[in-house]
Amino acid sequence: MGFVFSKSVNDSLKAQQEFMLMNSRLQLERQLLMQNQMRERQTAMQIAWTREFLKYFGTFFGLAAVGLTAGAIKKKNPGVLLPIVPLSFIFAYQYDMGYGTLLQRIKGEAENILDTQSTLLELPKGPLTYEDLEKIRRSQSKFFIEK
Repeated sequence: MGFVFSKSVNDSLKAQQEFMLMNSRLQLERQLLMQNQMRERQTAMQIAWTREFLKYFGTFFGLAAVGLTAGAIKKKNPGVLLPIVPLSFIFAYQYDMGYGTLLQRIKGEAENILDTQSTLLELPKGPLTYEDLEKIRRSQSKFFIEK
């Protein structure tokens, strides 16, 4: 009778462990999906912000180019056109970010760094551990009670 009871308990325990494993795996999958969705939304917001900024900056750049060109012609001094050079670099960067391939190039370079130069990604003093966090918490806590 004891053997039958312990076998039933073992089977129940094993089923519970499998359920917990499946549940934790499902929870991890959901977390990963949520983090990826948040990353995609943040990236979409960044691209949208860049495109919106480009509209305003493009208008400013166009007006500045026309105004500086008119000023250079009127004063017969080509030096007046010099501010167009840095403005054109900013405009080109923003355009490439909003409509070009800048994000794909950045992604490719990031993948290259992850694959070939992963030592650059190491944190100073190594990764944080629970003990490190506890030491910091204890040093900053006013209510720490020693066991």
